[in-house]
Amino acid sequence: MSMKLPPFVRALVALGALATACGPGNEPNTPPDSGTSTDAGSRTDAGTDAGSSTVDAGGEEDAGRSIDAGPDVDAGSEVDAGTTVDAGTTVDAGTTVDAGTTVDAGTTVDAGTTVDAGTTVDAGTTVDAGTTVDAGTTVDAGTTVDAGTGDAGSGDAGTTDGGSDSDGGYTKIRIMAANITSGNGQDYDQGHGIRLMQGVKPDVVLIQEFNYKANSAAEIREMVDLTFGPGFSYYRETGAQIPNGIISRYPILESGEWKDTQVSNRDFAWARIDIPGPHDLWAVSVHLLTSGGGVRNTEATNLVKFIKDNVRESDYLTIGGDFNTDSRSEACLTTFKQVVVTAGPHPVDKNNKDGTNASRSKPYDHVLVDNDLYQYRVPTVIGASSFANGLVLDSRVYTPLSEIYPALSSDSGASNMQHMGVLKDFLTPNF
Repeated sequence: MSMKLPPFVRALVALGALATACGPGNEPNTPPDSGTSTDAGSRTDAGTDAGSSTVDAGGEEDAGRSIDAGPDVDAGSEVDAGTTVDAGTTVDAGTTVDAGTTVDAGTTVDAGTTVDAGTTVDAGTTVDAGTTVDAGTTVDAGTTVDAGTGDAGSGDAGTTDGGSDSDGGYTKIRIMAANITSGNGQDYDQGHGIRLMQGVKPDVVLIQEFNYKANSAAEIREMVDLTFGPGFSYYRETGAQIPNGIISRYPILESGEWKDTQVSNRDFAWARIDIPGPHDLWAVSVHLLTSGGGVRNTEATNLVKFIKDNVRESDYLTIGGDFNTDSRSEACLTTFKQVVVTAGPHPVDKNNKDGTNASRSKPYDHVLVDNDLYQYRVPTVIGASSFANGLVLDSRVYTPLSEIYPALSSDSGASNMQHMGVLKDFLTPNF
């Protein structure tokens, strides 16, 4: 049977039971030490201004929002694990100061600002990349000075760079006919003809008997360099005993030879030259036979056909060299009138004589040009001397000789020097 305790006893028993349940060491837990604003996650300890920016460590959207890393829902209550102070608060990991500020990573200064990456100064500005100074300006790339000047030819690719004198958009071009070999080998080894050409400085030479030493490519190049300079181009026909050729200050774009059916030891040498301006110059070097006017007229007829079939109407044309003509009324000159101007006035020497053979009695040598080029003829000026219609170069009568240095007065009278050089000047537009 049960025994009832008196009311005051029951109260004492209840009090004892409560004391037993609480026992020693089971006191209620206090808020933890780690995670306060001082120990773990404060502005001082972990997540100060020097931390990580919006780009580097996840800004307000990347790694520190209340959604991403420990919001009130994901990582516990504000007290337990993930309060706004402990893990992921705007102070600890991802505040606008700590992780993603406008200063550290991604600000207008560090990453992508108008200064560092893509600004008008560093990347793509008018100064660094593609400006009118660095890339493609009229100075650096494609101007009339740097890219496309007279080096590569005229109106095709710019103005004159390495050519004759130019005057307000015009270029002076001196053309010379030169069969001025000496000695017994029909060559330039003796140096007389070389000195004569050096003395008058032509830009384009229609040369005959183009032989020098053993005629290797290196030796022909040596002769051109010695006489005119390494910047000159040349064409010399192949397989000929006394070859014709063209030497030019300006680039030779194409060249070759047309067959002279009347003779076996040379042909008609031609070259298309890229002179300054929109028109090329076609130069043809000829050495007609001595066997008679009829044969020379046949040669002229054949050559005229080659010219009509090949030379563009819009380009300039010159035919020059040793025609071996006895008079200016020969049939071959009448034939040549189809493509070039043959009428006078003609070049003369210092004494106003126009003959070009050794005795100065016959017009052997010529520089003839088409109507397009003829309109631009100008006096040939050498030093203080001026020749209104061109010059017949005879060093024996030229004064003062210093104007044609290093030529000697005896050069034109050297052994087997059978011809005089002939020069004409033209002032062609560069547009």
